[in-house]
Amino acid sequence: MSRKHSNADEVSEFHASEERVAEHSSVFRKELGLRDLALTQILFVIGLSWVGAAAKLGPAHIVFWLLAIAFFYFPSAAVVIYLNRRMPLEGGLYQWAKLGFNELFGFMVAWNLWLYVITNTSEAGLQLATNLAYAIGPRGAWIASNKWIITLASVLVVGLLVYVSTVGLSVGKWVHNVGGIIMLTVFAVLIALPFVSVARGTIGHYSPLATALPVVSLFSLNILGKLGFGALGGFEYVAILAGECRNPGRTIGRSVLIAAPVIAIMFILGTSSVLAFIPLDKIDLIAPIPQVLSVPFAPFGLAALIVPVALALLMTLRVAQASVNFTGLTRLPMVAGWDHLLPQWFTKLHPRYRTPVNSILLVGAMTLALGLLSLIGVGNQESFQLLFNAGGIFYALTYLVMFAIPLIGLRGVNSARPPWWLRIAAGSGFLMTLLYVCLSIFPIITVKNSSAFTFKITAVILLANSLGAAIFLVGRRKRTATSV
Repeated sequence: MSRKHSNADEVSEFHASEERVAEHSSVFRKELGLRDLALTQILFVIGLSWVGAAAKLGPAHIVFWLLAIAFFYFPSAAVVIYLNRRMPLEGGLYQWAKLGFNELFGFMVAWNLWLYVITNTSEAGLQLATNLAYAIGPRGAWIASNKWIITLASVLVVGLLVYVSTVGLSVGKWVHNVGGIIMLTVFAVLIALPFVSVARGTIGHYSPLATALPVVSLFSLNILGKLGFGALGGFEYVAILAGECRNPGRTIGRSVLIAAPVIAIMFILGTSSVLAFIPLDKIDLIAPIPQVLSVPFAPFGLAALIVPVALALLMTLRVAQASVNFTGLTRLPMVAGWDHLLPQWFTKLHPRYRTPVNSILLVGAMTLALGLLSLIGVGNQESFQLLFNAGGIFYALTYLVMFAIPLIGLRGVNSARPPWWLRIAAGSGFLMTLLYVCLSIFPIITVKNSSAFTFKITAVILLANSLGAAIFLVGRRKRTATSV
């Protein structure tokens, strides 16, 4: 067969695969518009702990934020907009990787996204308990380390996520919209607090854009990787729900353009606010924002009543973020089931809500189990870092594939190569993500045994991906046998 005919066959199969996905997606309700997507982008991308990690750099954080924005944030936005316009399909990055490379790449992307969201969502109970401790004050400090309270919080959060995901985006989108509005409100308060404190004379001077020359070290490069991929990644995630969006090829890209500058300003000024109130060695990496809110309100007398309210909003916000994660995650086993790489059990839809109910129940059980297992034998900060770093690496591996698609993917099925500037952007994003992966196996806090910490994360990543590859091979073998 000539190369010309081979390319023609690849193009035909590419478009046939797109049509099959579009046909499957036709049963979904188109609930998400531009407003919903923009608020969801803000809610999903902004992580409440990143301003704490960035504050560990001191005044040099601005330089590192700008480097992360230039070399990762803008490139990732450009690549996501390009790929979404090319393939606006339910499953998002899973479909991009499958069509850009092959089914193995697509499945492993979905697998690592699945593992990332489970680890990320499993932190919710721990973070909820920590926020509750700040809300009560010094008398409630014991709550943050009480594993029975953390367990109860985890059960309640996962139960709520299962319910909201089952009912579907007709309800879920309002949870996400409210979460996005709360996120904007919390950061507005966080950014304003230092100026209010200067006016009241409780702090002497505040310059939010004051900076210093950065010190280049393994620690600072570790933080740079986290500020790049870790803090500023996530624009591609809502594309998983493309089949449930109105005009996804246009609205998802526009939501990125609206949210991107807002998120950058929130991160930079929010980090400056943390530094205005908290010493570097006292920053709480699990809940830096509740920590900040508990300090400046203390001298205000009756105004201190505001703190529990603000922290209650933060707890609501964390649940809303977990809902975005959870909702997208439950679609991945479903789309893999469409391709017969997982059992058809995962594709079963709720008769009323048209949501993948079996996938939702399984993901809920896995999330709860991981959250409880992470508490065994380590302290809370170390437990958080183990989940945080392992989950981040799972997610970063999917981004390496995403950035590789404009560079070496879509060969033979895309008549026009991506423009040169997009390939440069993809290369920059790839290298920044690789930096994150290489350095995230090391802790940024004091742990009982740093070598054991590194070994645990490395072993988890390797074993988890070996298991994913085995599941793919078994699924493809069964599909081939059935077809024969």
